[in-house]
Amino acid sequence: MQLATIFKSLKNKNMLKRVLIILGILVAYRLLAQIPVPMGDAATFKEAVSNLLEKSDFSNFLNLISGGGLASFSIILVGLSPYITGSIVIQLLTKAVPKLEELSNDGEAGRRKISQWTRMLAAPLAIIQSIAYIFILYQSTVSANIASEFVPTFGDWALSVTAMTTGSLILMWMGELITEQGIGNGISTLIFASIISQLPTTMASLGAALFDISQGSLSLFGWLNLPVNPSVFWIIFGFAVAMLVVIYFLVKINEAQRIITVNYAKRVHGNSSYGGIKSILPIKLIAAGVVPVIFATAFLSLPALVGQVIASFDPGNEFAATLTAIFSAPSASNFATMYPNGITPEWFIYPALYFVLVFAFTYFYTSIIFNTKEIASNLQKQGGFIEGVRPGNKTAEYLSKVVNRLDFFGALALGVIAMLPFATDYVFIIVTGAPLGLSISGTGLLIVVTVALENLRSVDSRALMITYDDFGDELKK
Repeated sequence: MQLATIFKSLKNKNMLKRVLIILGILVAYRLLAQIPVPMGDAATFKEAVSNLLEKSDFSNFLNLISGGGLASFSIILVGLSPYITGSIVIQLLTKAVPKLEELSNDGEAGRRKISQWTRMLAAPLAIIQSIAYIFILYQSTVSANIASEFVPTFGDWALSVTAMTTGSLILMWMGELITEQGIGNGISTLIFASIISQLPTTMASLGAALFDISQGSLSLFGWLNLPVNPSVFWIIFGFAVAMLVVIYFLVKINEAQRIITVNYAKRVHGNSSYGGIKSILPIKLIAAGVVPVIFATAFLSLPALVGQVIASFDPGNEFAATLTAIFSAPSASNFATMYPNGITPEWFIYPALYFVLVFAFTYFYTSIIFNTKEIASNLQKQGGFIEGVRPGNKTAEYLSKVVNRLDFFGALALGVIAMLPFATDYVFIIVTGAPLGLSISGTGLLIVVTVALENLRSVDSRALMITYDDFGDELKK
């Protein structure tokens, strides 16, 4: 990647327009996050939200990808979760229903049709999730006696659900607008912006704790005292070093790829000859990117939400309690309640299921975006072949074997990275008696690094294409 090329490309009006459109959409997105849901007193429901965030991993995940929309009780409270869930359902059906699989292989027109069905499915899912969250939040306020005077009417329910559903569909539309600009995936970019938007609050909290010297200051070699809390300083320093190491390995794993050389047969047409050249077919170690992690988190967290909905109707329901207990990630806020006797075998259920789902979704999503039969067919039509492999079905079988091997190590690496926060929690349980609760933070870090690399690659590619003519003119000089 060349930063000079990217900055040079901004002189092009078309490139500058695309960048400004994306920035404008992101600003509008953050403004939407400040508009409260029209349902009673917003402050009352914010208190209920804070209680909900402590109990539900799905709520934490939803708050993460909505840029704090849940915590602020804004109209984008549901966020992109309906679209993500709809994508999972449609892609599972694509593999299960032959006609859908045939449609997905029918070029751009088929993929456009499937995308349309995904958007159509996202709308009712947004309505269902909006109703579920409003109901859970209202029941939380009633049980806590913080909204005893407010009784919502049917009009209040309808207005709130409409506002939340509209907010979710607007986010989906914004993501598609960003994708149309050709600089990265829009949905991933919005999730990236959501996570980054919460960094100032985190940094402010860390800064307040760091400069709290009520319990003493940091002494350097006995001759210099820094006005910082010594214990907080070393904790932040340790986490900063660990984060840099993790980011380094994330970048390396994300950029790792297998290069396959493709030869093109020489063709003679009249007095001219074509082909006879070599090209490359790069296959990434983790071709699915961060999608398996997002899918696994959303898929695994939904049962806990279902358990909370059932518990709202029937507080003593054992099935609801079991669902909530099994499918809630261990965190600093719920560990003492869920595991009063310390670590038990049940503690490992959620991390184990999370690892299995990340592993499975890596295989599943790679098979969707990397169709070996289609690639082999295109190579054969263009006169390309892999040395030592016959064109056609043999090429498809060879590519499938290579992709499956890469998927195994890629899925394993992605699963291990997803498990790092749980490993950190385990260490903190042994040392302090309670986990640190970085499960979602680890997912967020993985999303940020992967999406940032993908978007930078897209920007660099488009910048190189725009400045290509200028580069040729410089060579002529």
